[in-house]
Amino acid sequence: MPTQNQSLLDALNACVAACEHCATACLQEDDVKMMVGCIRLDRDCADICALTARFVARDSAHAQHLLKECAEICKACGDECEKHGAHMQHCQECAVACRRCEEACRAGLAA
Repeated sequence: MPTQNQSLLDALNACVAACEHCATACLQEDDVKMMVGCIRLDRDCADICALTARFVARDSAHAQHLLKECAEICKACGDECEKHGAHMQHCQECAVACRRCEEACRAGLAA
């Protein structure tokens, strides 16, 4: 597997893990209602990253479509997590993973 694909897969998988962790941690916050948008985006982002990783790994002709969507959802999730990152470490870590994944997806599109 080319090194570029491996770094993309690493970013996708790291984002899945960060989003799953963030969603779980958000559910344990005192004001869960305030975190609903974050939880939803975390779940969407984790799912699209996992699916995209599978398509990239199998070198699917449709991976490019998913990379575009994945970059958009990673951006939205990163934006939402940044709103809470000042007082929630899990959101801060998730935002960083989302930004890295967004960049990796955009680089994959350009390749």
